[in-house]
Amino acid sequence: LYFSAQEGILIFFHIKDLQYEIKICADISQPISSLIFSPDYTSLLLVTDQGTVYSYRPAHSGEAVKLLDTSSSCFLAADFLTPGNKYCVSVTISGEVQVWSLEDGTFLSKLNLGIEVQV
Repeated sequence: LYFSAQEGILIFFHIKDLQYEIKICADISQPISSLIFSPDYTSLLLVTDQGTVYSYRPAHSGEAVKLLDTSSSCFLAADFLTPGNKYCVSVTISGEVQVWSLEDGTFLSKLNLGIEVQV
């Protein structure tokens, strides 16, 4: 079980039989608004409400890597663009849908829906 503390800490809670282990995986120092696993469960997106998206790979047990920073208070959500784990899609309150590369955080494309969006 992965969850985040309010301070921006990603925590792994492993339960086996009557034993459990708690491990701090990453500290991004920003409140995490959502955690999204890739379709193959190899990557985890950590999304903050400030518009920053981090990638964490549980099998590598490394630090979370900042992928993109939209620096927008209008940022609502992000998710993997399937199939595969190469792209991420984000949406803003104003209705702008953006596509990003997960390899280096490069902005690739956008589409304006022309309406406000709510989650």
